[in-house]
Amino acid sequence: MYYIPMKKIKTQDQINENCESLKNFYRISHQILLFASKKISSDFFIKESLKMIQEYMGYDIYELWLKDIKNQYYAKYNTINKPKFIMEIMSKKNKFDFKSKYKNNKIIAICNKILNNEFDHQDNNFTEKGSYFNNDENLQIGKNKAQSFAIITINKIFKTDGILVVHCLKKDLFNSKKIELLENITQSLGIAFNHLHTQINLNERVKELTCLFGIARVGDKTDLSLDKILQQIVNLLPPALQYPKVATARIVLDGKYYTSPNFNVNSRKQSSNILLNGVKRGFVEVAYPKKALNFDESPFLIEERHLIDVVAREIAIIVERRIAENEKEKLENQLRHADRLATIGQLSAGVAHELNEPLANILGFAQLLQKNDNLTKQEKNDLDGIVSASLHAREIIKKLMLFSRQMPPQKTKVNLNQLIENGLYFLMSRCEKNGIEVTRLFSDNIKDIIADSSQLYQVLVNLVVNAIQAMPNGGKLTIETIASNEHVSFIVKDTGIGMSDEILRQIFIPFFTTKDITEGTGLGLPVVHGIVSSHGGSIKVESKVNAGSKFEVVLPVKS
Repeated sequence: MYYIPMKKIKTQDQINENCESLKNFYRISHQILLFASKKISSDFFIKESLKMIQEYMGYDIYELWLKDIKNQYYAKYNTINKPKFIMEIMSKKNKFDFKSKYKNNKIIAICNKILNNEFDHQDNNFTEKGSYFNNDENLQIGKNKAQSFAIITINKIFKTDGILVVHCLKKDLFNSKKIELLENITQSLGIAFNHLHTQINLNERVKELTCLFGIARVGDKTDLSLDKILQQIVNLLPPALQYPKVATARIVLDGKYYTSPNFNVNSRKQSSNILLNGVKRGFVEVAYPKKALNFDESPFLIEERHLIDVVAREIAIIVERRIAENEKEKLENQLRHADRLATIGQLSAGVAHELNEPLANILGFAQLLQKNDNLTKQEKNDLDGIVSASLHAREIIKKLMLFSRQMPPQKTKVNLNQLIENGLYFLMSRCEKNGIEVTRLFSDNIKDIIADSSQLYQVLVNLVVNAIQAMPNGGKLTIETIASNEHVSFIVKDTGIGMSDEILRQIFIPFFTTKDITEGTGLGLPVVHGIVSSHGGSIKVESKVNAGSKFEVVLPVKS
């Protein structure tokens, strides 16, 4: 069981007593929200949530209608005689199909009025939030007749919308307090359901990112033949799809086939052409067996269709590179090293953007709950943990977006100390892993400069990564900022292997490198030099063999 069992309510007095207990409301809301954070399916979440609500409120029949950005969900939990749960997932439509479940036109009309906010606000059967309840009805529900029923609105929460219909065999079971309590619980359910789907969508994006990262790594292996590369890529595709256990894939290039296990041509497929210089040379294809799953429409997510297009382009890039390597192997490897990772950078930014919205919502609701004076100590500790984790995650997202954004040069006011501090954020773990001690010596009088922060990040990262590679056995990395009236500068100094005078004279020549082909392209320092020059600055280098290197970047202060 995934939630804390609550004492089952059997008598009306117990129900009334619990309706008055705000503590119990926060308890069930907390349980539902906590339940949504687990890796579970939508139908299992809905089933267990309805069981929690029934255990808490004690009514006879619950029907839940939910709609998110992709699907409609209908669930029915009947506790008369023997508990029975029914769950249906329907393709997304503009309106709920109430006629498929209700023969009573009154219920259908009320449901539609609530969803469209067209109810009579003077009608005492409706609450201010738009819910409806009636304690003296005689509605046929299967073999039973409901004497009381209520329709609870789930006000549109982000991308979630819906209603909860409650039926009771007895009369006079509802009052304004109970309806208000149900409204609050269903709001928590809507928030939790939206959070669950955000988690599911995020997991799908992570799988796609993992696939692209794997493709980039495979394509970077110069010791593998093209046949082996394509076979490894085709094996990476099924785990990136929504149903990886039954998914298969194949790549066809120049008449040669590369397939994952159990691929069947008689399947439901999605494909994308592999184009080289505008000419079709093959295609990438992913598939599901027709009898494996019951689909109302295409089983492929929109994002997965985009993924196949990206994979086809990535394969085209790999093939083009291999063809070019036959003529100029070393040069082409260096030029395309960064290109193979471009898509991953774009998807990283997309993941960051997708995280921002649910993260802000989590933080907002947690801070709102913190203002309640009736929280227990455990609930306060839980909320403090949520707020702390959310703030930490938001900071990571902020820095990730700074590194992954793709935009034309744009000069703004930049504080060099802050830029360096942010830039070191993703490099500190690599320094620690390599046994490198990092020392910061920042000037307190540093002035803002007019510069492109993204390009200066690139300068910093290139210099720091070079320093790390120059200290394979550990060492000390010092980063210092210096301020004067007309210039600001920063120094990157290491205690690494250093450079000879001959190498020092060539470090800014494009494609010159002393590193292995897998570690450098020979473009890093020339790019650094070009960026610094475009900002009207200069770069000075001092280095001695086995005594380390010192790079100083000097930039003008502009008003």
